[in-house]
Amino acid sequence: MTQKYILDILYLIGSVTFVIGLKMLGGPQTARRGNLVAAFGMTIAILGTIFLYEDPHGNTSRETLKLAIIFGGLAFGTIVGWMTAKRVKMTAMPELVSLFNGMGGACAALISLLEFKHNVHDPARIGIIMAGMIIGSVSFSGSIIAFMKLNGTLKKSIRIPSYNIVNAIMLLLNVVVAVWITAAHVESMTWVVAAFALALLYGVLFVVPIGGADMPVVISLLNSFTGLAAAFGGFLYDNQVMLTGGILVGSAGTLLTVAMCKAMNRPLFNVIFGAFGEAVATGGGSDVKGSIKDISISDAAVLMNYSKKVIIVPGYGLAVAQAQHVIHELESLLEERGVQVKYAIHPVAGRMPGHMNVLLAESNVDYGKLAEMEEINPEFSSTDVVLVVGANDVVNPAAKTDPSSPIYGMPILDVESAQHIIVNKRSMNAGYAGIENELFYNPKTSMLFGDAKDALTKLVTELKTL
Repeated sequence: MTQKYILDILYLIGSVTFVIGLKMLGGPQTARRGNLVAAFGMTIAILGTIFLYEDPHGNTSRETLKLAIIFGGLAFGTIVGWMTAKRVKMTAMPELVSLFNGMGGACAALISLLEFKHNVHDPARIGIIMAGMIIGSVSFSGSIIAFMKLNGTLKKSIRIPSYNIVNAIMLLLNVVVAVWITAAHVESMTWVVAAFALALLYGVLFVVPIGGADMPVVISLLNSFTGLAAAFGGFLYDNQVMLTGGILVGSAGTLLTVAMCKAMNRPLFNVIFGAFGEAVATGGGSDVKGSIKDISISDAAVLMNYSKKVIIVPGYGLAVAQAQHVIHELESLLEERGVQVKYAIHPVAGRMPGHMNVLLAESNVDYGKLAEMEEINPEFSSTDVVLVVGANDVVNPAAKTDPSSPIYGMPILDVESAQHIIVNKRSMNAGYAGIENELFYNPKTSMLFGDAKDALTKLVTELKTL
């Protein structure tokens, strides 16, 4: 009994560290420590479970063979996770997050599969098991598809005929089978495995049609699914720390999903069923009139050198080119010349929430210079030069001027209000939304074509000669 009390205290400490760690993640100065605090809480919860948990059936995890298997699995997972995280490039961080999230969903689903036979005569617990299995399975298979989309394995969304109707039928079928297994006291593992397979299939069908521009929202949504599945595991085992962690992940993922949808001015229903991001270039916003004006490296350097205020708008192209260190050097060089420099961060810039913030932090950019959309938009009218690097849809004025555009109504960065606009892109290819960008044809806009890292390096070199 004493062991149970000690374990409860450890679970309480772990739960508190999760809450504190999540709170600390809200600020750049404390985020790293917050991550370590939460990791410490998870560590003591795991060790407490291994050495202090007493199974109601009399089983114990402290047999030598079981301990060897448990610590072997922990060691293997730690090594693989550590090496993967250390080696991943910043551009690949979104798919890594999606992959790790999928592993959490798979874990929740496997727990449900293993526990079914031990609780087959308890309908209430079977209901919890089925809910955790279905949600975890959907999270797993959906996250794997999201991973494949983000890393380029699935380059295009796959649209089956009437996919909305098919998905709705699949979801209903999953629910019906789960309710039937629970209510009819089904003892056959065959039906449980069938429900597991149905949930995996639904996860695939759920994510496959969704367009590339909506993947950040999908990742957040699937993350909330994983948290919910883990919370059901907490209910199953009466494990407070597992329940707390699942609720925190689920609620945080849900709030982030809502925030992302708000940033794009699109309801979640439209994200799931609208497949934004796979529009063709002939859609709304493609018949833009005007001419493109180039700018040379030397002219761009002179223009920025004699400015009082410069705002840099980073996008996914910056991440692809791994140009974050060069752009920090450009920022430092301009500030030495007395130029005020800020970064404008759109909520959906990059391929996941906070992607640009983390990317720039990697090159030691001061977080105080990163301004969110609502904060920075009023400043564009007093800005001499805006440098857009690899961003597209988040600066497209069609979101405000063209009702036929698929991005109409999406809040954007008001870069067109600046005195001069320099846009660095590899080519004139459309962004995720598949439409032309009206900004490129603005008389105040000059295009600086080329790889972001190469172009910025040349720009820095030219500035040093002035």
